[in-house]
Amino acid sequence: MESALLITQLLNGLQLGILLFLVAAGLTLIFGIMDFVNLAHGSFYMIGAYICGTLVYLLDSFVLAVILAVPLTLVVGYVAERLVARSIYARDHLDHVLATFGLILIFDTGVHLLWGAEGMSIPLPDWLQGQVAFSSTIEVPSYRLAIIAVGLAVALGLFLVVTKTRIGMLIRAGASNRTMVQALGIDIKNLFSLVFAAGAAIAGLAGMMISPITEASIGMGNDIIIVAFVVIIIGGIGSIKGAFIGALIVGMIDTLGRSYLDQLFKLVMSDQNAETAAPAISAMLIYILMAAILAVRPQGLFPPKVR
Repeated sequence: MESALLITQLLNGLQLGILLFLVAAGLTLIFGIMDFVNLAHGSFYMIGAYICGTLVYLLDSFVLAVILAVPLTLVVGYVAERLVARSIYARDHLDHVLATFGLILIFDTGVHLLWGAEGMSIPLPDWLQGQVAFSSTIEVPSYRLAIIAVGLAVALGLFLVVTKTRIGMLIRAGASNRTMVQALGIDIKNLFSLVFAAGAAIAGLAGMMISPITEASIGMGNDIIIVAFVVIIIGGIGSIKGAFIGALIVGMIDTLGRSYLDQLFKLVMSDQNAETAAPAISAMLIYILMAAILAVRPQGLFPPKVR
């Protein structure tokens, strides 16, 4: 039973890490290439969930809804970039924070007006509601495995695009030296629009994946964006590899810490004190890790090769 519980918790951590990566991947490119602090990135996580939920009820197909919702979320991201972000790229980070915080309020209010204050439950098809048995004691929800598979496929696709294609070369060059990319005649504005919109679509995909479990709700992206910033700081700003590994580290530490830290504390203190201290410390673990990495390696674990 203990081994089955550990495997379940590891899969929970992997699922959380995958979802964090989907949010952090676009955020790290936006921050790394554009030097743009986008607090509203989590709003696309919410928008994707609501668009997907609406399409599920209209089309009666979760898979088809996701396929259509991803490009629609990309369009929302593109419009937000053209109307708001593009005009403030050259300003300082405080202006970025204020403008994108305003975007959060606009998106939250817009969702409230369009879909109402109540959350939206998103049903899954029957074939994603079962369990996959790995042994007599280990059963894993099919949908959890689907989330992990989709996330790994997106991670592989991003890796191939960034490392093997011309547009990926330009993205890596922009992250390393934006001024030189402009000097070579590359339209940096179109590159910015592409990265911003693609990042919004990937974050929206994460919202679509988690909403059948937690339901879509107003402000659902505001909490995950904080953790996503922790991920990209740990992994290295501008690095897809860093975002992936950082997300897995954060997901595992957060999940295992909440599950097992109290048992570890019981070895050195009373049960009552351990049960009191463990939840508070487990909530701080990822921030303690971030502070330690910043102290030892301020550029993150896997920064771009040239900054």
